[in-house]
Amino acid sequence: MSDHDFKAALRGAGLRVTAPRLAVLSVISESKHVDAETIITEVRHQLGKVSQQTVYDTLHALTDVDILRCMTPDGGASLYEIEHHDNHHHLLCHSCGRLVDVACAAGETPCIHPPEEGKLTIDFAEVIYHGMCAECTAAAHSAA
Repeated sequence: MSDHDFKAALRGAGLRVTAPRLAVLSVISESKHVDAETIITEVRHQLGKVSQQTVYDTLHALTDVDILRCMTPDGGASLYEIEHHDNHHHLLCHSCGRLVDVACAAGETPCIHPPEEGKLTIDFAEVIYHGMCAECTAAAHSAA
């Protein structure tokens, strides 16, 4: 996304366009699946003095209006990505620890559809696969 797209997304969500918000979006768009500490460091690198609270408030505000998506795989650090509303899943690599985008499961996926008897209201489902990313899988095969 460009700076223009970020400004339009903020305005469309009813949020003011501010330098910290634009910096947070820029950092996350360049470094998919990034934690808050990295975001704070990079935003400070871009803007100079910015409080940790400002960055956290920005992350919460952007997540609340669905501009960002927050994931906490296996109870670790929260990771942020730009929300593209494309219904993709993730793979948590047990070798390198990276979180990798995976296309949405297609075809028959019975575990994605909860039983109707509970009268549940589901907003979204988050799927995290556990295994090895493509790079680690290739490295393991070449080492064997």
